[in-house]
Amino acid sequence: MSSPLQTDLMPVQSANTGVQLLDVTTHSDGQRLDNFLMSRLKGLPKSHLYRLIRKGEIRVNKKRCKPDQRLNESDVVRVAPLRLAEQEAQAAPSAGLVERLNESIIYEDEHLLVLNKPSGLAVHGGSGIKAGLIEALRSMAGSDAYRELVHRLDKETSGCLLVAKTGKALKFLQNEMKAGHVEKKYLVLVHGQWPKQTIRIDAPLLKHHPSDAESYSTIDETGKPSITLFELRQMLDGASLLEATLITGRTHQIRVHTQSAGHPVVGDTRYTHNKPGPLNAIRFLCLHSASLKFTHPVSGARKEFVAPMPATMQSLIDTLSA
Repeated sequence: MSSPLQTDLMPVQSANTGVQLLDVTTHSDGQRLDNFLMSRLKGLPKSHLYRLIRKGEIRVNKKRCKPDQRLNESDVVRVAPLRLAEQEAQAAPSAGLVERLNESIIYEDEHLLVLNKPSGLAVHGGSGIKAGLIEALRSMAGSDAYRELVHRLDKETSGCLLVAKTGKALKFLQNEMKAGHVEKKYLVLVHGQWPKQTIRIDAPLLKHHPSDAESYSTIDETGKPSITLFELRQMLDGASLLEATLITGRTHQIRVHTQSAGHPVVGDTRYTHNKPGPLNAIRFLCLHSASLKFTHPVSGARKEFVAPMPATMQSLIDTLSA
């Protein structure tokens, strides 16, 4: 029996496309190029998409572009002929997934959604994942509805996730995030005794896009500026509970910064290298997006939302504090 977190698409065969000219509408104004294309080029692996952009086979208004370029209404995205895997119509999310997502909604109005994303659910399809949270939300909302991620969380990270229901809301919230006006706080359990004096890590991160694996980040002088603030919340048996505030939002930022300090996140198999102790047996990532604070795109009111910690992470903390 399949897990309630799975929504399957069945690839059928490959098909050639001609040159595609994709118009950017009001709903997509302000959206990242890679997100815009992933929702339209079904069957194209994300690694392949990035390679096409680097080679100049995808252009915006006849000019070379980058994956994170923001699109404007009336832009035209040109996509060179591709060979895509034909797919049957996307299967509806399972009843279990629909129920779980409905139960995860912290706040909803006609402009946006805030969810407590379950750990283990990817926010979007790609890199071997046929469908994720955003595809499920679109299916649940119907073909005429608009649902776009304002930001992302790693597949294994739980907690507050912001989804826009209009193009206007998406553009406003992403601009607010870029300007540093969205406050994101995380709870993170790390190996060992975190030094109280380590309250800020400022280390540039370089993102890598291997063709055959998930992207990852390393500390590198040529990378993008990356700043995380840390506050020690609780010393535990062989571990520390921290509150982390993101000043920037790079891929795996908290995971790489804590690892660089010698205290990787408990359950992080990617960035933990033979850390001694019984916590090595933990196989769930102890990283939770605990709260979001932002300005509402229409009312202008300052909003704050808090997501309860997953039971597995809370139980582990309780055990270590006993």
